Amino acid sequence: MDADGFEVAHFGFNTVLRDYARLGRLLAHDSAWNGKQVIPARWMLDATTVRVTDAYLAPGKADRDFGYGYLFWLLPWGQRQFAMFGAFGQRVCIDPASTLVMVQTALDQASEIWPLWRAVVGQLGQG
Repeated sequence: MDADGFEVAHFGFNTVLRDYARLGRLLAHDSAWNGKQVIPARWMLDATTVRVTDAYLAPGKADRDFGYGYLFWLLPWGQRQFAMFGAFGQRVCIDPASTLVMVQTALDQASEIWPLWRAVVGQLGQG
């Protein structure tokens, strides 16, 4: 809400954990839901992959740790993984190779979430 009590419509969204997970599931399947393409898959790949000509957006260049796509943070651990970061520590982490999704809606504890994410992908991922 803004100062006048109106919903702010120019960024972000407010949702519950289940909806964050559903969005993560859609993105993990390169924007297909139950076999139906909702967003063009090419756009999704472009949004989450750094082109050679855009090396300044690569992990460790765009940010100390992460790369940047079209509103997605690109994770630095080899295979294509990406995340959405919220203003208050929310994270939706996505590994398309294994279609794993992890959602965090707690305080910003980056020192804990990234080792956990890497362990989950290492244990359960197929990539």
